[in-house]
Amino acid sequence: MPTVEVKNLANQTVGQIELSDAVFAAQVNQNLLYEAVRHYQASQRAGTHATKGRAEVSGSGKKLWKQKGTGRARIGSVRSPLWRHGGTVHGPQPRSYDYRLPRKMLLGALRSALSAKLAEQQLTVIEDFKLANHKTKQLREILDRLEAGHSVLIVDLNGNRNLEISSHNLEGVELVSNAQVHPYHLLQYKRLLISQPAVKRLQEALAL
Repeated sequence: MPTVEVKNLANQTVGQIELSDAVFAAQVNQNLLYEAVRHYQASQRAGTHATKGRAEVSGSGKKLWKQKGTGRARIGSVRSPLWRHGGTVHGPQPRSYDYRLPRKMLLGALRSALSAKLAEQQLTVIEDFKLANHKTKQLREILDRLEAGHSVLIVDLNGNRNLEISSHNLEGVELVSNAQVHPYHLLQYKRLLISQPAVKRLQEALAL
């Protein structure tokens, strides 16, 4: 089992924690990571694009001229797709791009992403994220002490209100709960800061 140091918010070592081989030392599967990211991005698409068909565009339905005898092409309506300002044929309509990804694939991708972070030495376990207040400046100072840089994913348990508020306006910093962390989040940010309680919950959830 890999063993990593546990840091406090002052970047001091306060202990060690053993990480599960099944979760943090798994083989990195690039195909699973690709499928997980593709699924996440598809689910985020709004799908609100729409075009109007001939029944929806403005214009009279009256026949413009008689069918025969004029020498002109026959036409039934100004709303014909052949005409300017006419309807669109087979245009995009509102839809959901979401699709089902097997749970085993998602969990496997999450193990791969966590293992990659540990292998790249971009994972830091924090004892807890107990902040004195919800000031953004305070959190920025803590991240600087931890040498986290400006691309940081913070993973903690739900309910840490001070951390939620203080991280909201920090550019390049995102906070997610242990229950909502996704491989997309882990690949999007360079550095991962995860609380010790969140590590334990993740190991319980992802254990084979």
